[in-house]
Amino acid sequence: MSKNAPFKCDIVGSFLRPDYLKKARKDYADGIINKEELKIIEDKAITELIEKQKEVGLVSITDGEFRRSSWHLDFMWGFNGIGHQKTKKGIPFHGEPALIDDTFLTGKISVDKHSFVDDFKFVKQFEDENTVARQTIPAPAQFLFQMITQDNIEKTRKIYHNEEDLINDIAKGYKKVIKDLYEVGCKNVQFDDCTWGVCVDPNALFILGTNEEGLQEVIEKLIRINNLAIEDKPEDMVINTHICRGNFHSTWACQGAYDRVAKDLFRNENVNAFYLEFDDERSGGFESLQYVSDDKKVVLGLITTKSPMLENKESIISRIREAEMYIPLERLCLSPQCGFASTEEGNKLTEEEQWAKLRLVKEIANEVWK
Repeated sequence: MSKNAPFKCDIVGSFLRPDYLKKARKDYADGIINKEELKIIEDKAITELIEKQKEVGLVSITDGEFRRSSWHLDFMWGFNGIGHQKTKKGIPFHGEPALIDDTFLTGKISVDKHSFVDDFKFVKQFEDENTVARQTIPAPAQFLFQMITQDNIEKTRKIYHNEEDLINDIAKGYKKVIKDLYEVGCKNVQFDDCTWGVCVDPNALFILGTNEEGLQEVIEKLIRINNLAIEDKPEDMVINTHICRGNFHSTWACQGAYDRVAKDLFRNENVNAFYLEFDDERSGGFESLQYVSDDKKVVLGLITTKSPMLENKESIISRIREAEMYIPLERLCLSPQCGFASTEEGNKLTEEEQWAKLRLVKEIANEVWK
């Protein structure tokens, strides 16, 4: 069995937090328990989660991002030169704001020993002949994007007068984290990347404060920083990417087909596979898959994590057959469209409904890729 993702039945990586874990994290924030006491509870929750992942038949196992408040910011906070504080307005999502911490530069970016390395070591111990541990982290493009948003750009320019220096420092930090992960046995890394959701959105030019030519420059810059971080990876390490349009409490931030970025992104980003959202009409059709280069695989995110409704098996199989018009079946895989809890609040479904969705992914994968 191949131990390199993607797998025919796959996941994005985050899972709903059990209530006792949510309570422990709140107790820690309120000063009721200390860091060591919190870790004991986190370890218990992650151990139970991995047992359930194995029971449902997953090859890839993760810690569910149980030690994080959000899918991306906690990783950034592990770098020198990054500050954060409680937000007053949050990030606008469709229906409600995502009240995650404002995160910004306080100095030059570097990284010492990142906490995610030890987090991975805990998951690594549960690998067996049927499973492999995966580490999910935000893409370098996401890190850069965070620092050049309209809210952050002035702070960033005071520290980095030349954006190329910022790009190089971020990439250098990622290279160190990737090397450190590899040295503790990590062979599967996943970049999570919402920047492409912004680039394909109908309001992209307004959001980015640019014109069409400027948008193209942004696209090329985002691909370049991701490739810079990847370029020195060990030969037997696989780096894939998941592309998202926002996932907070069952809401979304952006919409639009992949068409605007497909030729550049699917041909030129040096990842092994793309995990792509295709769970509703916001994601457009499969036509853009024709631009995926022949050396890359695609994981079809056809099962939504935003709703408890269980999809119809035959409808999902039919959609896989549609995608097969653009990419051979052997280069396709299946997963939910995103994680179940990109932030610790989680999406609006129960743990039982979460596992039912993954059992369906497994059942369909077994039928399609016999």
